[in-house]
Order: sequence, then C-alpha cells, then structure tokens
Amino acid sequence: MRIRRLVTAAAVGALSLVPVAVPAAAAPAALRVCTTGDYPPYSVSDGHGGYRGIDVDLVRGLGEILHQPVEFVPTTWSTMAADFGAKHCDIAAGGISDSASRRSYADFSINYGTDGKAPIVRAADASRYATIEQINRPGVRVVVNPGGTNEAFARTHFPAARLILWPDNLTMVDQLDRGRADVFVTDSVEGRYRVRQHPGLRVLHPDHPFDSSGKIFLLRRNDPLLAAEVNGWLASQLATGGTDRAFDAWIGPHATA
Repeated sequence: MRIRRLVTAAAVGALSLVPVAVPAAAAPAALRVCTTGDYPPYSVSDGHGGYRGIDVDLVRGLGEILHQPVEFVPTTWSTMAADFGAKHCDIAAGGISDSASRRSYADFSINYGTDGKAPIVRAADASRYATIEQINRPGVRVVVNPGGTNEAFARTHFPAARLILWPDNLTMVDQLDRGRADVFVTDSVEGRYRVRQHPGLRVLHPDHPFDSSGKIFLLRRNDPLLAAEVNGWLASQLATGGTDRAFDAWIGPHATA
C-alpha cells in the first residue's frame, strides 16, 4: 500500500540552528493500468504504446486528480487474470464487465456504466439473427474473441451454433463484412461504435440487450486507499455528468472520436 508521509524539520538545541539537508521531492509513482487496447470504444491501442477510448479518457482524468502519471500496461482478455498481479497493475480498465471469475484476483470499483450483449450482423440479415433462438441454430456462424465475457456468453447461449474463435478483436467485424461469419455478439456500446465504421453492418436492439452487467475498473486487492481514491473520483464523475460526456464523445449523436 502506498504510504504518504509529511516530513518536518525541527531545530535542535535552543542556542543554535542546525542546517538540515532536504532531499528533492521524489517523482510520484505511475498509476499502472492494465488494458487490452482492442475493445473500442473503451480502449484502443495505436500499436505504438498510445491508447484512446472512453476508459482511457477516464483513467487519465483520475491520474490528474491523483497527481500521478498514467502508465498503460498491455494485456489480453485471455491473460488478464495472470497479468494483473504479475505486471503489478494498480487498475485494469477497458470495458471490463463485472463477473464472479474476476473477483477471484481483483477488487472492483463502483459501476460507472451498464451494458449488455447485442448482436452485430450484416444489414440484410437484421431479421434473421435478432434473438438468441435465431442465433442458436446449426449452421449459424458466430465469431467471438477468446477469453472474455463474449466467449462465455456465446458458449452458454449458442451451443448449437458454430463458434469461430477470432484472436484479433479489432478485425472481428471484418469477418462479417467479408461473409466469413454471420453474427458477432458483444456489448451494445461496442456495437454502436463499430457500425459507425462499418455502414454495411447493424447492431440490433442495443437499447434492449440480451443481458445486463456493470462496467467497472479492476483494483489491486486489499488496498483500501486506492479503492477510496478511485471510487470517490468515479462517484464525482457520475454526479457531475463526466462519465456521460465521455460516452457521448465516442457514441453520442455528435460523436467525432
């Protein structure tokens, strides 16, 4: 746990002043943030160490409040459980859903949003794959990124369909455009963002997803100071509309991101 110390100098003796060497203030430790960088619009890597996205904007705001530089640490959905502790991350961010399995290795922040799974399909197929029953049929090709809640949802709800594990989340929807898959079921926020870049695709009923889960930051375990800092800051952003503005910048009616 981080310890904050207040150092004071005192005069020794009543008749003389003792010179005291005061060391220069140490640079604040970086806030280490594990992120996948492959989950637009929450976290997207530029391939050169830079990141953009809703959660990236939020975490940078947190760093400013804490007066700590933010250091993003690459991870993947499949390796996040192992990486989070091994890479000494304080936080993990990037569209992470509340799930029981993640509570086994990290504490959670308060929810800063709610999302749920919705299908992305080609526009011509909008009436064919709108429900779980329509998707869960032999011959329906469901593309899914491995290791996260998308894969878990697909394996639970589409056992009769053909699952295609695609390792690159950023090129996932290209498989729909090219006719190599029929459906990609993901969080509705991602769906709203993806179809802006792919006008031939549609996200179906994003306001009424198949399920619902809270979006959270993973926090280093057993660190009440970190939890208080993150939760206090998130609560202030929720109360003042900061989180809404972050989402609107990426998926709102006037989004330019």
